[in-house]
Amino acid sequence: MSEKDIHAGHRQRLRERFRTQGLSGFAEHEALELLLTYAIPHKDVNPTAHALLNRFGTLAAVLEADAGELMRVPGVGENAATLIALMPELFGRYQRSLLGERPVITTFREAVSYCLSLFYGAREEEIYLICLDQGGRVLHPALLRRGTIDSVTIYPREVVELALRHRAHAVLLAHNHPSGHAHASQADQSVTQMIAQALSVVGVRLVDHLVISGQSACSVTRGTRGGAEEIEYRRREQYAAASDGRLREAPDKDGDEVYPLLGELDGPEE
Repeated sequence: MSEKDIHAGHRQRLRERFRTQGLSGFAEHEALELLLTYAIPHKDVNPTAHALLNRFGTLAAVLEADAGELMRVPGVGENAATLIALMPELFGRYQRSLLGERPVITTFREAVSYCLSLFYGAREEEIYLICLDQGGRVLHPALLRRGTIDSVTIYPREVVELALRHRAHAVLLAHNHPSGHAHASQADQSVTQMIAQALSVVGVRLVDHLVISGQSACSVTRGTRGGAEEIEYRRREQYAAASDGRLREAPDKDGDEVYPLLGELDGPEE
């Protein structure tokens, strides 16, 4: 039996295993090897799979690497690098497809679920302005900026223009920390205050600003992390800018409870 026949038999066995049991019985190198068989024909890809894992450490890190980095590994050409780099972004599309074309965002949990799908595969910092209608339905997720891996700039004027262009009743701001933690910095809080104030002038409310890192999320406006008590967005509608430029709750004309928009930014009550 030729070497070519041996490799062909191994590829076929990998594929048969996947068809009958999924990836549940696969080691990381075997799952990667299976993927590589569709990009590298007529060659033993087992050494290449091991080389990728040795270089990047984990399957997740391999899939998150950019094509240029992947092609530095011996045996990985343009086709294989493109296929690997495609996986996280394809999964993000899959997640957004599950949520529907125009999902409704009325809670922290729903916001996190949607934002996670936006940042799958992102290797640089990105910031999105998610425009919502009066019922919380997504009108448009606008990519405001893509920056370096640790910096991104937000301009309030651009945010206001996009919100008006898409006729948003409310907006959700979200950015990722690809190389860090889901933690709101003082700069995040300051920018959030500034943008919320700019939007309030044109009658658009900022329901939240989320920081996403991996599968974790943090609310800049509430200091809340994923898994914590749920935040309700639907009734956070009335707010006003005080004379010092900070946002305060405005009384609800119907006497109903109004959730603080940026209450956490004023610090905990004594």
